[in-house]
Amino acid sequence: MKSAVETLNPTRVRLSIEVPFEELKDSLDAAYKKINQQVTVKGFRKGKIPNRVIDQRFGRGAVLEEAVNDALPKFYTEAVNEGELNPLGQPEVDITELKDGELLAFTAEVDIRPSIEIPDYSGIEVEVDAVTVSDEDVEKAVEDLRGRFASTNPVERAAEDGDVVTIDLEAKVDGEVLEDGVAEGVSYTIGSGELLEGIDDAVKGLEAGGEATFTSQLKGGSAEGKDAEVTVKVTAVAARELPELDDDFAQMASEFDTLEELRADSRKRLENMKQYDQATQAQERVLDKLIELVEVPIPENLLADEVKTRKHNLEHHQLGQMGIDLAKYLEIQGKTEEEFDKETSEQAVKGIKTQFILDELVNKEKLNVNQEELTEHLMRRAQSSGMSPDQFAQAVVEGGQVPMLVGEVARGKALAVVVEAATVKDTNGELVELDDDEDETAETVEADAAAEGESAEDEAPKDAAEAK
Repeated sequence: MKSAVETLNPTRVRLSIEVPFEELKDSLDAAYKKINQQVTVKGFRKGKIPNRVIDQRFGRGAVLEEAVNDALPKFYTEAVNEGELNPLGQPEVDITELKDGELLAFTAEVDIRPSIEIPDYSGIEVEVDAVTVSDEDVEKAVEDLRGRFASTNPVERAAEDGDVVTIDLEAKVDGEVLEDGVAEGVSYTIGSGELLEGIDDAVKGLEAGGEATFTSQLKGGSAEGKDAEVTVKVTAVAARELPELDDDFAQMASEFDTLEELRADSRKRLENMKQYDQATQAQERVLDKLIELVEVPIPENLLADEVKTRKHNLEHHQLGQMGIDLAKYLEIQGKTEEEFDKETSEQAVKGIKTQFILDELVNKEKLNVNQEELTEHLMRRAQSSGMSPDQFAQAVVEGGQVPMLVGEVARGKALAVVVEAATVKDTNGELVELDDDEDETAETVEADAAAEGESAEDEAPKDAAEAK
């Protein structure tokens, strides 16, 4: 076999491949054997039909087609390996010459990973929010905890702010009651803002048995976004009673003996949360700076596939679960289809660039992923997906997604290397030292940015039916 590589642009090549006919012998033998098992010829046992009879009865062309279908992936893969290429997606194959007994020649055009240079990234500087926890933040956290231990007692009076009311709701649009617009026995805390706009004013002042009607824009359901006439009936009113904020409360609500210890723990938890947010912000801003430094040509077909995949996932998974279509989503978001397409394309470009750059860094820095790192990442992914680790692991293996997870971990480690070399300061001008969870945070940031970047890397075509 002979092969030559022609560079069409930085992200696409054409392979020209010539195969002497003797190298097709194994595929020809396999073709005759396959046809032998599929056909019946009177006078011959199944599987024992001579090759010359197959040629006479079914045509030599059918045998050649079967043999070429079998051989193409093998010779394409050999040419890719000889050319040391990193193909993306399926090639476009064109058989240029097929002479029985002499030669098979074909071309294969395919997108490839572009060759990119990673410049010195040690000079990257970013600014992040300072970690500050005020006394007000601590008191709010303690009050939120206190609210979770509140009790309710029925009262025979009009409903007030903070009361818990039991209500029945009926929503009408254009005078018709919606099929999904009726609810009974709903518990609602006045002032929480958890239901419809206008409901607080409607129920305040009502006693059990009272009702009111108000107009509100629906937040979900079959008439989401439309104005509805909502009738609310109060069936019960209960007052919330908060526990006293003292040491007894601390002992009831936590493992601490005193209120001051509880407050100190709340402060520490808030600091940890803000430090994690700060680390995530640092990763995101360092990644953005790194992308600005590196010139990355984008394969057109890969970008088109990525945009298509993102739109499909949004329409058929996320929006499908919400019960709305893309048109309604755009209306809610206040975007035109052109603005949405532009935004989706920009996100796809960033995802592809992120993957290419970090993969190149993985190779440059010779980063490896060990079993412990992969297991930890799998556990985190399982937790975020709501599946048990065993269920998630089984789904990953059955779906052939192990390489994808390995790639996520490796790219997370690559981004962590860049962040470690960068200068990170907070808004107070203080240097920020990120903690030991840097790799974990980087994996999350990389996964968010790259999203479905792995999806475009497919294997060689499996038969000549995919050729032009």
